[in-house]
Amino acid sequence: MMRYVFLLFVVFTITACNLFPHAPKMPNPQMDEMYEKQISELISKMTIEEKVGQMTQLNIDVVCVGEVYNLQEPHRIDSVKLHKAIVEHHVGSILNCGGHAYPLAQWHEMIGNIQRVATQQTRLKIPVLYGIDAIHGANYVMGSTLFPQPLAQAATFNTELVRKGAEITAYETRAAGIPWNFSPVLDVARHPAWSRVFETYGEDTYLCTEMGRAVIDGYQGFNGTDKYHVAACMKHFLGYSGARTGKDRTPAYIPNNQLREIYLPPFQEAIKRGALTVMINSGEINGVPVHANYDILTTLLRDELKFEGIAVTDWEDVMKLHLNHKTASSLKEATYQAVQAGIDMCMVPNDYNFTNHLIELVKEGRISEERLDKSVRRILWVKQKLRLNSAPIVPSMKDYYLFGGPIFQKTALNTAEESITLLENRNSALPLGKQDKIFVTGPAANSMILLNGAWTRTWQGTDEKWDDTTKYTIYEALKAKNPNVQYALGCDILDKPVSDNSMQLASESDVIVVCLGEYPATEKVGDIDDLSFSRTQLDYVKALASLRKKLILVLVENRPRIVNEIADLASAVVMAYQPGDFGGEALANILYGDVNPSGRLPITYPRYNQSMLTYDHKYTETFDQKFANTAFNPQWEFGHGLSYSNVEYSDLKVSSQEIVQNGVVNVTVTLKNPSNRSVKESVLLFVRDHYASVTPAVKKLRQFQKIELQPRETRTLTFVLKASDLKLCDRNGQWIYEAGDFDVIIGQLKTTLTLK
Repeated sequence: MMRYVFLLFVVFTITACNLFPHAPKMPNPQMDEMYEKQISELISKMTIEEKVGQMTQLNIDVVCVGEVYNLQEPHRIDSVKLHKAIVEHHVGSILNCGGHAYPLAQWHEMIGNIQRVATQQTRLKIPVLYGIDAIHGANYVMGSTLFPQPLAQAATFNTELVRKGAEITAYETRAAGIPWNFSPVLDVARHPAWSRVFETYGEDTYLCTEMGRAVIDGYQGFNGTDKYHVAACMKHFLGYSGARTGKDRTPAYIPNNQLREIYLPPFQEAIKRGALTVMINSGEINGVPVHANYDILTTLLRDELKFEGIAVTDWEDVMKLHLNHKTASSLKEATYQAVQAGIDMCMVPNDYNFTNHLIELVKEGRISEERLDKSVRRILWVKQKLRLNSAPIVPSMKDYYLFGGPIFQKTALNTAEESITLLENRNSALPLGKQDKIFVTGPAANSMILLNGAWTRTWQGTDEKWDDTTKYTIYEALKAKNPNVQYALGCDILDKPVSDNSMQLASESDVIVVCLGEYPATEKVGDIDDLSFSRTQLDYVKALASLRKKLILVLVENRPRIVNEIADLASAVVMAYQPGDFGGEALANILYGDVNPSGRLPITYPRYNQSMLTYDHKYTETFDQKFANTAFNPQWEFGHGLSYSNVEYSDLKVSSQEIVQNGVVNVTVTLKNPSNRSVKESVLLFVRDHYASVTPAVKKLRQFQKIELQPRETRTLTFVLKASDLKLCDRNGQWIYEAGDFDVIIGQLKTTLTLK
C-alpha cells in the first residue's frame, strides 16, 4: 500500500511539473502581426459606445440578484441586469465577488453566464475580462491553497519558492475561470504603520524587485498565454506606499530622485518581464492625484517604460477625483482628467456614470475617438494574449485535478516554514521538548483568521465562517505533536474582558507560548494611530512573565507592532507574520525543532512609535550616543533572523579591488554550518558608498542567495557584483556613476572596492 501511495505521489509530482513548462519567453512576430491585424479590424467595426464599454469595469454585484452590497444568497446572476451591462452598455470587464469566496461550481456558473452573453448575444462577440484579487493564493475560491501573505513570503528570501506559489495561485485562479489577478503589490513599504505593509514584499527596493520578478513569472508563466496562467497586475503605480502619514490613500510628497530610486524599479523590472496590466495609485503625489497625472501615466509609463498593457484604475478612483481629491468639479470632468492622463479601464464599479460621461465627452469633441482606440487596442491585446476567444466557457476540472491538493499544500507549508523568523533565542530556549508541559495562550493562539489575515475568503478576512477547519491553529498544531499542551485565551484582541483559568494553567506549565495578534484589516479599514500592541495584550504578557517560566513570544501581525515593553521579558521571540492556512503547522515544526528556522526580516522592526526609519537610512539618522542621537535604534534590523545552527561567515574577498564602469567583480564568502542540523541560510550582500553628491544611505541591499548547508558543511559562495550595482540616482533622477570607494558587506564582514 505504501509503495502504491509513493508511486502515485511521484506521478502527481511529475504531472504537476509538466503543467508549468519553463521554456523562455520567445517573441513571435507572426502571432503579434496576426493579433494586430485582428484587433485593427475589430476596432474599425466598433461604435463609440462599444469602445467605451470595453473601457468600463463593473463590480459583479451590479449584475447579480439583489441590491449592490446586499445580494441574495446564494449569489447568482440576474439575467436582466447582465443583459443591460453586456448587451446594452457593452461592458468589457467585470471584477470581484459578492462579499465572500465561492466554490468552483458557483464561479463556473456565474462566469459561464457572463461569457455566454458576451460571446453569443453581442454584435462583436468580445469575451469579458474577469479580474479578482488573489493576493496570497486564490483566496476568493473555496478550497484553494492559501499561502503566507506576501510580506511573509519575502521573509523567505527564496525567489524560487515564491515563484512556485505564484504558479499555484495562477493555476487555481484559472480553474475558477478567472484569467486576471490584481496582484502583485510592488509598492515598497517605507512606513511600517501603513495598513498594506503585509501585502508588500518589504521595505527594500531590490528585494521587492526580485520578488516581483518571481511572482510575475509565476502568474504569467514563461509563455504567458496558456490555460494555467493569468494576467498579472502590477500595483499600485506609482508611489502609493509613500504616504507621509502612513494612512492609506493619503498624500505623498516624493522627490523625483526618490521616486525613481525607491519606488520605480520593481515596476520597471515587472514591465521587462512582460506584466500585462497595471493598477494605478489611488493617492496623490506632490499635490497631483496619480489618476489624473499625465506625466506618470503617459510620459513615464508609456513613453519611457514602453508599457503596452492595460492601465486600470482602482476602486471608484475616477469618481474620487471629484469627491475626494477635488481636482474635478464634476464626475464628467473627473472622467475627462483620468482618460486624458492615460487610464485605459475604469473600475467604476457600481454604475454607468463613467460610461455615459465618456460617450458624451467623445461626441462633444473634448476627447478624440483616436484616444479611445489606444485604450481599446490595449484591452483587446490583453484579451488576445490570454486567448479568451478560444477558451472554453467553463473550465474542465479534468485539466485542474491538482486543485487544492497535497502537492500545492506542501508548497504552502514550505513557504510558511521558510518565512517564520526567529528574532531572539536566549539561552537556547528553543527548540522545545515534545514532552514539555506547554501552555498556549493569547488572541492568535487558536485563530485561523489571524493566521491568514485580510484577503482571505472575504475582503477584510475577519469572518470565521469561512475558516478551513481541517487546518491547524497554533494551539492545535502544537497539541498534535505533544499531548501535554493546554490552551486558554487569556486576553481578547479587541480588549473585551476575558475570564478564564489562564494564569492557573500558566503557573502549572513548564513553558508558556503566548501568541499576540493583530485583527485582520487592509486599506482604509486598517488605518491606525498607534503601532503599539493593545494595552490588554502587553499587560497580559507582563503578568505571564511574572511567573518566571520559559516564555516564548509569537507575533502574528499585519505589520510590525511595537513590543519594546515585553521583548526582553521573553526567552524567545518569533515573528510569524500572517503565515496562512499552514502557519500553525509550520510554527509547530519550528518550535519543536523539526524544522530549522531560516526566515529573515524583510522590514526594519521599530522600537518606538516615533522612530520608524528604514535600514537604508542616512548617516545623519544613525545611532550616535555621544550626541544623544538615537534616531536609528530598531528593535530588530532588516535582514535579522536566527537559526538553531549559527552559521559562521569568513573569508570575504573580491576578485579585484577595483572595478570600472560596466565591469564586474566576483565576491566570495565562506559559510560553515557548525551544527549537526541542516540549515537554510539567506546570505545578503550590501553595498555602502563612502561619499556621494547625493547623501548616501548607510548601506543598500544589492544581492542575496538562499542556500542549504548540511551538518558540518563548509561552502564558498560567489556573487557577481556589477558596476551598475554601484550607481546612484542624482538630484535630477538620473542614474549615474561616481568614482570612489564602496564597502561590500556580508554578515559582519566587510571589504572595500574602488569604482574607477
